[in-house]
Amino acid sequence: MSNSLSEQLQQDMQCEGLLECIHGLKQLDKDCFRAMVESEEPLTIDEVAERVDRERSTAYRSIQRLLQSGFIQKEQINYDQGGYYHVYYPTDPDQIASDMQRMLNDWYAKMGQLIQEFEDKYDETSADVPAQS
Repeated sequence: MSNSLSEQLQQDMQCEGLLECIHGLKQLDKDCFRAMVESEEPLTIDEVAERVDRERSTAYRSIQRLLQSGFIQKEQINYDQGGYYHVYYPTDPDQIASDMQRMLNDWYAKMGQLIQEFEDKYDETSADVPAQS
């Protein structure tokens, strides 16, 4: 890695908010999410694309990232004459918050483990060095 740990930490701390820090979401993803939050009804990909003024394929990729991160849900609507389409709507905010809290707890536990491993490794090597008088 070319970046030092302190540089990486500083970069991480410069994240605009939770969405970027925890899920790596882009500005367009946030715009798509906002469009769904502001809508009374679940939206199709075409409706989201129209609201954020982007191509359907671009909106589709953004919606896939939002689905993967758990920020939105997908529902299948069946036509009476056969066939179906999908609509998308925001996940309950309490669910999003608890998911992020769980991720944070997992990260915290993992960092604690890495710090312990670091301490164990370098405590052994420092014990071999004679004390300076």
